[in-house]
Amino acid sequence: MADTYASLRIPDFRYYVMNSFLITATLLIQEVLLGYELYKLTHDPLALGLVGLAEAVPFILLSLFGGHLADRRDKKRILQISLLVIMLGSVVLYLAFQPALEVKLTFTGRLLLIYGVLMLIGTAKGFYSPASSSLKPFLVPRELYPNSSTWSSSFWQAGAIVGPGVAGFLYSLLGLDNALLVVIGLFGVCFLLLSLITNKPVVVNENETPLGFWDSLKEGFRFVFNTKIVFYSISLDLFSVLFGGMVAILPVFAEDILKVGAEGLGFLRAAPAVGAVLTMLFMARNPPTHNAWRNMLLAVVGFGVATLIFASSTNFYLSLAMLFLTGAFDSVSVIIRQTVLQIFPPDHMRGRVAAVNGIFVSSSNEIGAFESGLAARLFGTVPSVMLGGVVTLGVVAYVYAKSKELFSIRLS
Repeated sequence: MADTYASLRIPDFRYYVMNSFLITATLLIQEVLLGYELYKLTHDPLALGLVGLAEAVPFILLSLFGGHLADRRDKKRILQISLLVIMLGSVVLYLAFQPALEVKLTFTGRLLLIYGVLMLIGTAKGFYSPASSSLKPFLVPRELYPNSSTWSSSFWQAGAIVGPGVAGFLYSLLGLDNALLVVIGLFGVCFLLLSLITNKPVVVNENETPLGFWDSLKEGFRFVFNTKIVFYSISLDLFSVLFGGMVAILPVFAEDILKVGAEGLGFLRAAPAVGAVLTMLFMARNPPTHNAWRNMLLAVVGFGVATLIFASSTNFYLSLAMLFLTGAFDSVSVIIRQTVLQIFPPDHMRGRVAAVNGIFVSSSNEIGAFESGLAARLFGTVPSVMLGGVVTLGVVAYVYAKSKELFSIRLS
């Protein structure tokens, strides 16, 4: 019988997933704090969308270079330096909201400071994300890739539960500036966990002539576009998150539609991750990778349907339930995609493939946040979310028609 906890018995992997949990939670605490403060300042959903854009622009511009660097430099060192930059941004925010400096900031100055720090964080994530994704396969044996994907996703989602849930209470109890002080301390613990991971050698393809930067990137893109299961799994996540995500405008639902305030917002933000973690704990024993492609398509259909019901709900508990289901369905596609990205790319190309994935999926969270804010401004909050659910279902239908040969692939 397979050992459900096999990956967690490896110390380096334990440190990795503990860091993944904590940095995810901490970044989301900070994001919720800033998002709520922005909405209080502006009462404009577009201001929330710009939060995503401020992070996405530098991430997209630098992620490919970050992937190129991750394939040629010490991944652990890249992670540590990137984390220090993120910590610096939090320190700047904390100092700026101290009473002595806060009175000197105009309304516009405060907005520019918040968006500037978010751009700094996006810059750091452009290096952190591909280094982190490409490090993970080196921490466990190949036969544990599906198991490690499930656990790493579970710890990430657990962080996504704790972060938003804690953020609302921190804001209520401590205020913005002191809550940011907690954030800085948590980033320090993340740095310690990264330091405990053993240094891994840089893998070089001895049969390959060293490539320049642009040729190196072309090789990464070529691999993604020529490997159908990689390309279509990334595409499904891209469009479902880009058009179907509604997380960025949850403050609007919390304040204006459901009328549940900051604490209710914390529950709304945490609900998708609760669904994801519970589903992933089930999938640790019952992985979805046997009929992987069928399961992925069904999961994205479920995500789209739950999004449509959430958009039409005015009941707090029904909204929580639908957000719970979006997380549950999304977790299935995440585990399948992560397993695909561990199995198919060669070792010397993992950083570049992770960077391409980061641009088309990870950054879709931020671009999706901007799209959600802009669509809410143009069409209204509820119609914009309903439109996203319809687009998600349309994308699934198109991908299904184009990818029927992938139903025969077995990942485990």
